[in-house]
Amino acid sequence: MNHVKSISITQFRNYLFQQFQFTERIIAISGLNGTGKTNLLDAIYYLCFTKSYFSKPDIQSVFQNLQGFRIDGTIESKNEKEKIVCILRENNKKEFYLNDIQYKRFSKHIGKFTCVFIAPDDVQLITEGSETRRNFVDAIISQFDPSYLQYLIDYKKILEERNSLLKAAFEKDYLDQTLLNILDEQLIKNGNKIFDTRKLFLTSYIPEVLKSYTEIAGKDENIQLSYYSQLTNTPFEELLQQNLQRDLYIQRTSSGIHKDDLEIIMLQSAFKNHASQGQKKSLLFALKLAEFTILNEKKGYAPILLLDDIFEKLDDHRMNNLLHKVCVEQNGQVFITDTHKERLEQSLDNLHISYQLIEL
Repeated sequence: MNHVKSISITQFRNYLFQQFQFTERIIAISGLNGTGKTNLLDAIYYLCFTKSYFSKPDIQSVFQNLQGFRIDGTIESKNEKEKIVCILRENNKKEFYLNDIQYKRFSKHIGKFTCVFIAPDDVQLITEGSETRRNFVDAIISQFDPSYLQYLIDYKKILEERNSLLKAAFEKDYLDQTLLNILDEQLIKNGNKIFDTRKLFLTSYIPEVLKSYTEIAGKDENIQLSYYSQLTNTPFEELLQQNLQRDLYIQRTSSGIHKDDLEIIMLQSAFKNHASQGQKKSLLFALKLAEFTILNEKKGYAPILLLDDIFEKLDDHRMNNLLHKVCVEQNGQVFITDTHKERLEQSLDNLHISYQLIEL
């Protein structure tokens, strides 16, 4: 498994400089709001994904009124210690190193150290639009399938070029049909690869989500998940042809895998409209735990699990079920934060497992 052994944080968020050593598989982090619990988890996430979990520009992670930051970490993987360094220079240029070798493309690092983050605002995964769920699914697959990540990168680039062409055609009242045909051919090729991969992945992922939900909730609440894509019933090439006039009018591509969604239904309508806060939180954790399980199966070892301030989100019964599942049943490294030290200690003591407590 991957085990974060140490991390050194310089000028990152509220840390001017701090070092941490992690001696146990379960790491409990307590402290009041604003002490840096979430920022510590985000620094670990940076080492795995080359970016912040919270999708902000890197410059927003720099300590107030200073320039640049640095995160150094050591992760033990397959009994070998790997050294990871992320540097944001004063000119806002980011560099990323693995064992002192600099990456030319950050995407090459994705999947080397798998990681699952559960944060308070993640409920937007359920309540917001399709793009949030699409990005979530893409992030899971990209951790075990590097070719899929490249298809995504290429698709996005081609989509931007096609949209620029549509806008130029609208403004000039002239469409370069030859260029459009070339872009369509490339878009279809990458789009079909992405569609096929998502479809195959979700056939195993969706049942795992429903299983995890039932385990957390303690009962079956008749939730349905399904993969929606325009490509399910109509070939991509046909969709582009059918919608060309509309695309020219609105100056963007209206059909394709960038419209896909993971639909969540309860009582024959959208889950978010009927679910209680407890049900939404339970489904959120189920989505994340299914991610954890799938990555464990695909990679052959458990991902690093980052649980940020989750005690406020679930009742005691659901919380105990969740902690038992991730701390006892699984063997991955788990980081858990909470504002209440006693509650954190009691919850982990009840599991009869050893853990390290860090107070901020």
